[in-house]
Amino acid sequence: MPNFPIVDSHVHLYDPTRFRMPWLDGNDLLNRPYGPKEYREHTAGIDIGQIVFAQVEVAPPYALLEAQWVDDLANTEEPRITGIFPWAPVEYGERARAFYQALTEISPRIKGVRQITQFEPDPEFCLRPDFVRGCQILPEYGLTMDLCIYHPQMGPTTELIRRCPQTLFVLDHIGKPDIKNHVRDPWWQQIKEMADLPNVYCKISGVVTEADHKRWTLDDVRPYIERVLEVFPEDRVMYGGDWSVVLMAAPYRRWYETVETITEGLSDAAKRKFWADNARRFYRLP
Repeated sequence: MPNFPIVDSHVHLYDPTRFRMPWLDGNDLLNRPYGPKEYREHTAGIDIGQIVFAQVEVAPPYALLEAQWVDDLANTEEPRITGIFPWAPVEYGERARAFYQALTEISPRIKGVRQITQFEPDPEFCLRPDFVRGCQILPEYGLTMDLCIYHPQMGPTTELIRRCPQTLFVLDHIGKPDIKNHVRDPWWQQIKEMADLPNVYCKISGVVTEADHKRWTLDDVRPYIERVLEVFPEDRVMYGGDWSVVLMAAPYRRWYETVETITEGLSDAAKRKFWADNARRFYRLP
């Protein structure tokens, strides 16, 4: 276990009785409130010093309200929330400016945005001119971009990153390779091509949700995580818990201990970067 407080760079807090989240329909495990109290219970005994809130795909009309609600949680219930990346209509290009401005006016805790593209039927959705432009202007508002995709979208997403050299990106969940079916290619080479770009980080989070939820083992996920650690510089990888979604495949502690085991061979300096410093730098946490 790290001998310093870690940063959990990917935490979902939500209350479906407050905000509409269509993706929770029919999911008995996740379709319930998961707030700071539950997070503390699930992470008991793990020294988590800071939390970065990850948007929870509320219905778009609630997006600004979600950001305000999480900022209120940080002020009243969970001061470890020092970074927030809400949803934003990135695909609107220049017309996203008003939304970006409204987000940044909510709180200095707003550090970036996310627009999930994994469900888009067009794998090149992220290369549409307005989407590219929406990413290019993010630095003007001091915002980064979290990328949530499935592995077939790795190629176009790499090209998006290439077209936005001034924007900082982080790939969530290592690009969601097909771990369940033990498929490596072409993700295996594409993750290297992405890592060669200097303006993208990789978040080791949510990996077990891409494996067999009931029967996955350490050896199922190890090759994929080790590949990320091989191709990304130690300055551009970070840990994320992906709670509560991770509960579909594992309790929080099992996921945490899985990552701890796989990264035990890193140097002390690399461990400090992975578990805390890189997330702190990427999201500009205090």
